[in-house]
Amino acid sequence: MNKFWLSSFATLGAAVAPPVVACSICRCGDPTFNALGQEGIAQTGLRLALDWDTTGKSQGTADDERSEVEETRTTLLVAYGFSERFNVYVRVPYSDRELTEIEDGETERVQHSGLGDPEIQAQARVWSSGFDGAVGLRSSVYLTAGVKTDWGQNDAERNGERLDEHVQPGTGSVDWFAGLSGSYLLDRGSTLFASAQYRLTGRNDHGYRYGRTTLLNVAYERKLSTRWDGVLEVNWREAGRDEVDREGTLDPDTGGSILYVTPRLLFDVGDGWVLRASAQLPVAESGLHGHQDEKTVVNVGVTRLFAR
Repeated sequence: MNKFWLSSFATLGAAVAPPVVACSICRCGDPTFNALGQEGIAQTGLRLALDWDTTGKSQGTADDERSEVEETRTTLLVAYGFSERFNVYVRVPYSDRELTEIEDGETERVQHSGLGDPEIQAQARVWSSGFDGAVGLRSSVYLTAGVKTDWGQNDAERNGERLDEHVQPGTGSVDWFAGLSGSYLLDRGSTLFASAQYRLTGRNDHGYRYGRTTLLNVAYERKLSTRWDGVLEVNWREAGRDEVDREGTLDPDTGGSILYVTPRLLFDVGDGWVLRASAQLPVAESGLHGHQDEKTVVNVGVTRLFAR
């Protein structure tokens, strides 16, 4: 299996990501590397990826007042490389969410599906090491910048009333993000990856603003056989508290830091097709405000690389 496909599974996955977008159940990781890998990012022409993931989160006390959100998300990634140094990516998510609220012994469930917020991203290689005859370009560094649009659905209603913010498919806000990523080829069979990103979230028309987020990711990839590859990732996220109105009132059960460990597998089907699967496991938390419980993120995906 060539290095492109090895790298595809080695990156820290959004994961958005699903796209890694600001939401009540944020993902960690780097969705571009997850879908395309180090060499895939540098290639010219068209590439496609489709991902399905599911996760959940609960907020509030475990007794008389609690809310739980479960989401299944499908995300299409369209990538186009103008050169080996410059690429553009567009992600279009479709979200299916179910919100369960428990208050004073009463349980209410609300489910809604719709278009999430499309995301547009540009990535440029800003540095690379000299050519190494053993592995090629051993080290590369990329600069990333983009915008998460407010084009998704954020005004879903039922019986004439707007649904809760956490069941809306889109956030309704324009969010800007930027970061750095890099890779280092240890040898022909193993690679290290790292990325860092900051997301500046905006406020939607209803006054809600999700917490601004910092993401850090490190991964080690190892070739297992001709068709199989394994990856072990560490993903870290720190998010500010959500603001529920224009006055800046904070949601007490949002914000804080969490660490995930993510094992991944990928299988090279052949003819440019690769299957991917991972489980992002929360293993440590620090300063999670109020009562929060993050659940495992399960992801499966398929990537199609078109011959140049």
